[in-house]
Amino acid sequence: MNIETHIPILRLGEEYRSLDTVELESSAENTVCTHTANPGLIRRDLIKIEKSKAALEAVPADTLAGYCEAAAELFLHEELPVGNSIHGPQDYIESLSALTKLPHTLVKMNMGKIYAAMSQIRTVIGGLTRNLPLDLFDRGLSAVDDLEVNFYPVADALGVSLPSNAPAVNSLWLPAPVLKIPVLLKPGREDPYTPLRIVQALIAAGFPKEAFGFYPTTHEGGDTILMQCGRGIAFGSDATVRKYAGFPSIQVHGTGRSKVLIGDDYVGKWEDHTRTLVESISANGGRSCINTSAILVPSGRDELADAVARELAAIEPLPRDHEEALLCGFSNTEWAGSINDLIDEHLKVEGAEDVTARYRNGSRLVEMHGQTYLRPTLISCADPGHPLANTEFMFPFASVTEMPQSRMLSEIGETLVVSGWTEDAGWIRELMSSPDIERLNIGPFPTNRVQWEQPHEGNLFEFLFRRR
Repeated sequence: MNIETHIPILRLGEEYRSLDTVELESSAENTVCTHTANPGLIRRDLIKIEKSKAALEAVPADTLAGYCEAAAELFLHEELPVGNSIHGPQDYIESLSALTKLPHTLVKMNMGKIYAAMSQIRTVIGGLTRNLPLDLFDRGLSAVDDLEVNFYPVADALGVSLPSNAPAVNSLWLPAPVLKIPVLLKPGREDPYTPLRIVQALIAAGFPKEAFGFYPTTHEGGDTILMQCGRGIAFGSDATVRKYAGFPSIQVHGTGRSKVLIGDDYVGKWEDHTRTLVESISANGGRSCINTSAILVPSGRDELADAVARELAAIEPLPRDHEEALLCGFSNTEWAGSINDLIDEHLKVEGAEDVTARYRNGSRLVEMHGQTYLRPTLISCADPGHPLANTEFMFPFASVTEMPQSRMLSEIGETLVVSGWTEDAGWIRELMSSPDIERLNIGPFPTNRVQWEQPHEGNLFEFLFRRR
């Protein structure tokens, strides 16, 4: 028996069904249809955003933080509405896995990250505001070193255009409604479930429903959300970054090109941390912008590349419901083929070797368990200018390049996360002074290390508020 799940639009909390729907590939037993919002409908809703702001203003920020903490439990454990259906946690896991090809293990891991952000929302906001009291968002005033300061919102709402590949990035917008900023969400095509489940949990916990818009829509509709909310956050590729580069009101989270930089004093120590490098490359299926995409080492490139490649090559595709599955299938098989062809084409350029090919059982691109996979790949590059030396793909992929420590910071370019493996105080100061590094770990940590009191990329409070 085929079941149709209809995922509606939420027009500032009110369910709305459109004549324009998109049927998503799911399973033989379940057809999923999202209802599409056109740009005009979104613009009409934005005219009423003052009512959404007023609904949030009527609730103390401390109470909203409590609602968010309660919503964390609902999100992780309870049944919540999904259009004409009700989804418990396992329904959510299976439905999202069917659309995105994320294995159940990774959906659960992402659920855990979202739960942590919701349940620790006071810590998250404290990190963003440097521990200003929550009543700042009730009064607009707060005392800083005995000086009264005023912070005011620079936007009527926050618009967010979400991806399909990383459910946990939804944690980045979560502080906004606690800070009394309404949120309008454009879900990723293959992941309408995560943002909707979060919103339904927040509403069930006590948030005014008017504070949330959920708009499956076209690219034009996404632009409307980003450009007319006052502040916008978009996720995407380098092309997305270029598209919105001229709009300071839009914060773009593009490719991370996150890196591990191994200092001179760690050349003889990395062997104790090979597992950390493998985790840094492969965690979350290698799909995150905080996964390591390049390792720079002053010497011993061949030995390091061989050791890491041997462990990466042992990670095999498994069925999505397997309890040890680590790799994600590709919902777009043509895209997987294009990535594989691009890597092979670049390998023809002298100075690069796919070291994982020494240990891999078969080709990089495989059809297994009814899905298309790209197996983990580690490239050893003799030249930092090689086309594979500083790039990023949507699977566990990284390069290893050898260069002097003294050159590394001038070569890395813009980098979301750097893990600097060193105890050299002078180099640590240089790392901390680099304008190219967004987030910095010092010591043998993976780049995907997350601390909730530290902003992931940018600072949402500073993006949404201005000090007077």
